[in-house]
Amino acid sequence: MYKTLRSIFFSCLVLSTASTQAAITPNPTAPSIAAKSYILQDFASGRIIAEQNSQLRLPPASITKVMTAYVVFHELALGNTNLSDDVLISEKAWRMVGSRSFIEVNTKVPVEVLLRGMIIQSGNDAAVALAEHIAGSEETFSQMMNQYAQQLGMVNTNYRNATGLPDPEHYTTAQDIAILSAAVIREFPDYYKWYSEKEFTYNEITQHNRNKLLWRDVSVDGLKTGYTEEAGYCLASSAKRSGMRLISVVLGTRSVNARAQETQKLFNFGFRFFETHELYKAQDKILETKIWKGADKQLSLGLKESLAVTVPRGSYKDLVATTNIQSPIIAPIMVGSELGEVEIRLGDELIIKQPLVALQPVEQGSWWRRLIDTLLMMIWG
Repeated sequence: MYKTLRSIFFSCLVLSTASTQAAITPNPTAPSIAAKSYILQDFASGRIIAEQNSQLRLPPASITKVMTAYVVFHELALGNTNLSDDVLISEKAWRMVGSRSFIEVNTKVPVEVLLRGMIIQSGNDAAVALAEHIAGSEETFSQMMNQYAQQLGMVNTNYRNATGLPDPEHYTTAQDIAILSAAVIREFPDYYKWYSEKEFTYNEITQHNRNKLLWRDVSVDGLKTGYTEEAGYCLASSAKRSGMRLISVVLGTRSVNARAQETQKLFNFGFRFFETHELYKAQDKILETKIWKGADKQLSLGLKESLAVTVPRGSYKDLVATTNIQSPIIAPIMVGSELGEVEIRLGDELIIKQPLVALQPVEQGSWWRRLIDTLLMMIWG
């Protein structure tokens, strides 16, 4: 059995910046995007603002290296390698075709240099060198890539190499790339800064980042380009304006300029016509409710994760929160127990809902407390 409480956001939000516009800003449909597949997603809320064929499996080309870096970032966090560790460059890495960082066979190159060469210069040689350093072989490293993809919920992705060079069984989707991009930004902000670097010099050779939007739009700070004949011109990118971050992925465009132009269209549309607000922070108390037969009489409820919403610009003031709470709640209760949910609605549309969880444990009360509460529950039903 649940009891329901409704409240306008202004009375309960942890963070509140309500719009004062007299009328809702027009909310047109997304522009036409010349790509085989694309997605535009808000980073904080996860809301998909625009998409087409976003779950279509396609070759990702060098966008693959976002996952290659993600695996290495985890190895750094686990202490299994360090940025200063020297990597012996194998002949296989040295002979890699396509974009290169120009590392030399049998030389030793630090992990940090290889990472920046792969992220900024898109070096296939650097990607293979890192894969061999982490896992012993590129094949074993590919298994690690797929395991991380599964953990992230990238259900339409399969990796066969660390570079993105063509393989019939090497594929992903725009939606899965957006999931991965968000994970990199969220989990590794210190390393994410490398994706905004415009050039990198190694072995006295300077190469520029292929993401043209880094020069055209100051709000853009990543992520990765890709191209093969099979994949076309691809770009996973992120931009942040006035505290709102969007992630865009376009796959299968016709040229270097096209992938930048189509991405710019998506960013301009998203930032112009939508706004994102954090409503509740993780672990903050949203409300208190009665708990029966417990050492405490009240239980604080909140959310495991922060809750943000993305809505058409100007409509924030019209959002309504509904909390549905389990009743009765009987001790003992453990931290994190799901005891209801909070729903966020805009008119008749359900925007998002998340479970309400116990923020503190409550042990059973004394025998006297349990007896009194049992009688009261029998009387009150």
